[in-house]
Amino acid sequence: MASKIKKGDLVQVITGAKAERGGDRGKQGKVLRVFTDTNRVLVEGVNRVTKHTKVGQSQRGTKTGGIEVVEAPIHISNVALVDPSTKKPTRVGFRTETVERNGKQREVRIRVAKSSGKDI
Repeated sequence: MASKIKKGDLVQVITGAKAERGGDRGKQGKVLRVFTDTNRVLVEGVNRVTKHTKVGQSQRGTKTGGIEVVEAPIHISNVALVDPSTKKPTRVGFRTETVERNGKQREVRIRVAKSSGKDI
């Protein structure tokens, strides 16, 4: 089945601790990558973790490594797509349309916001 959330979509975190308690619930961000095999998404600015990398040397001789903050994947069920018209999280449905291309009839699935009924 096709994923309801795709790369480049604006999503909102709907579970977890609130932002004032140090969590990510309520934060909105753009989807950077979708991991279909593990049902996880990488969201910009959400689920940031501290990563310690070992010090090494690059080809040019510069030192690499140290402490960096990166985004970690979050489960796809913990985010909801943001409706472009209301800027609030919504569920996603599909509508099929028949399109003619190169003389052939083809059915195309279009994502629709459940709350407003508008195309995404």
